[in-house]
Amino acid sequence: MRLLLYNIRYGVGGGASLHIPIPGAGYVLGNQSVLPDITHFIKSVDPDIVGLIEVDTGSIRSRNVNQAEKLSADLGMNTSYETKYGVRSLNKMLPIVRKQGNAFMAAARVHGETFHYFDTGIKRLIIELEMQDFAIFLVHLSLKYRHRHLQLRHLHDLVRATKKPVIVAGDFNTFWGENEIYLFMKAAGLKSANVDGIATYPSRSPRKELDFILYQEGIRVTGFDVPQVRHSDHLPLVCDFEIEKPL
Repeated sequence: MRLLLYNIRYGVGGGASLHIPIPGAGYVLGNQSVLPDITHFIKSVDPDIVGLIEVDTGSIRSRNVNQAEKLSADLGMNTSYETKYGVRSLNKMLPIVRKQGNAFMAAARVHGETFHYFDTGIKRLIIELEMQDFAIFLVHLSLKYRHRHLQLRHLHDLVRATKKPVIVAGDFNTFWGENEIYLFMKAAGLKSANVDGIATYPSRSPRKELDFILYQEGIRVTGFDVPQVRHSDHLPLVCDFEIEKPL
């Protein structure tokens, strides 16, 4: 089975590629040429499951196109998505921002999805995707160190309560890489598929390992890659894995 994790930056491109001289203008004006490139890339990877971070679910930036629905339709997959702020967040009232979310795309064998929320930080969404033999959590952690570690505590409890082997994937915003989540990984019984600590950000000259695919015992990683594509400011992660059947 193949999992693709990709922070697509709302389909606005990889930074310098925006060619807009005003800082931040790309987040408002968008870049309609990028999403087809992302679609083509995902097709070339041929994943069974896709975890997307920073998806526009239909703001003026995307010309009211829900990127999760558009991508899933073009790829022939099911999708589960939600905005990444808590139900009481003021961000739910702001133009453009209220349409910023995360999404899973997967084949029809998905057994269900659950939306959890951290109780701290601005980005609070956790999507849990349940498969027959395992579960996947998709997260985008806070930029603030203190909030991030409170979120990791919450995530630890969710992982430990899950009866199936677990994969945790997402943008962890760990500016010190795996060292920052070492204790969380040990406590939750998780290992990183990125054993070489390959940096994923910024895509034009990667220096930081922000994006992770973590997995528990009962899952065996058979392949891992960080494709050097620059449709976003993050590089994608591709992980091939198998579920180990109990003896």
